[in-house]
Amino acid sequence: MPFKLPELPYAYDALHPHIDKRTMTIHHTKHHNGYTNKLNAAIEGTDLAKKKIEDILASVSEQSAAVRNNGGGYYNHSLFWSVMSPEGGGEPKANSKLGKAMKETFESYDDFKAQFSAAAATRFGSGWAWLCVDAKGKLFVTSTPNQDNPLMDVADQKGTPILGLDVCEHAYFLKYQNKRPNYIAAFFEVINWDQVGKRYNKVMRALAK
Repeated sequence: MPFKLPELPYAYDALHPHIDKRTMTIHHTKHHNGYTNKLNAAIEGTDLAKKKIEDILASVSEQSAAVRNNGGGYYNHSLFWSVMSPEGGGEPKANSKLGKAMKETFESYDDFKAQFSAAAATRFGSGWAWLCVDAKGKLFVTSTPNQDNPLMDVADQKGTPILGLDVCEHAYFLKYQNKRPNYIAAFFEVINWDQVGKRYNKVMRALAK
């Protein structure tokens, strides 16, 4: 099959107490695995089976709802796992390229945190909060519904995600119930800023070509 469920870069219980083992296990083996299998089924026998997921999402308005929902779910969760770590938390290094860009855009880490938290908390129903890089290399925070993301041509704000937070109930309800703000606060304790910085640098190199 074109797309495979990525393995987690840490154990299911590694993000405890911020994200519990049961949630991580179900989220990865059931939800993400389901998106992966359904995406493969939706593109089987079509030209999409030969394309990268980013290219599929870039013209998702031309595709079926199954491709949009499951393609988004596959991409979003693949990014989500990679930007968390048991050794996460803290802030981007001030002298890093990402750290400097965040200071220029948001003035302070606390201002970024407040803006990102608001995007996550006010997304009605299921969806995601994002830190992205736009086509001019500028950072911005946004949110999308369901399994949409800013790579999609249907997005209100388009860009390349470098950090994403799943605020669908399946991501937090077992531990936090209806207390989404508590889950959002816990997420900041596990963000892998080194990985986010690598994603930022990769986007900026691509834009420079």
